[in-house]
Amino acid sequence: MTDTEIIKASQAICDALSAEEDGLKRDVLGHLGNTWSLLIIQMLGVNGKLRFSRLQEQVKGISQKMLTKSLRDLERDGLITRTMFLEVPPRVEYELTELGRGLLIQILPLWTWVLDQSDDFKMARSVFDEKAKKPIVI
Repeated sequence: MTDTEIIKASQAICDALSAEEDGLKRDVLGHLGNTWSLLIIQMLGVNGKLRFSRLQEQVKGISQKMLTKSLRDLERDGLITRTMFLEVPPRVEYELTELGRGLLIQILPLWTWVLDQSDDFKMARSVFDEKAKKPIVI
């Protein structure tokens, strides 16, 4: 398929969505498009079951509040499961569902593309930053 054909096919899919499906698409993409969700999916995919504190260690820079929100959104969308063990102290583990593993498989090409293009991203940022340093002449 050419790029143009892919774009047309993508638009056809979007046009075929009902209002309810479109809302669901927006919600799910909103959850997945945040800074942390895909990293959480990756950590659970690589490590299997993880406790909250271990996930927070693995996802560098995430706050407790944002991790809690992201986990709830991912659980609501059916991408992860939360299992609570009634012991002292209580223990909670998170794990990818089949749906979550399917998502991980789908995003691997995106991560590969980002890694393959890293030199281009660095160059573009360097050029942009250099332009930003120059004074604007009117």
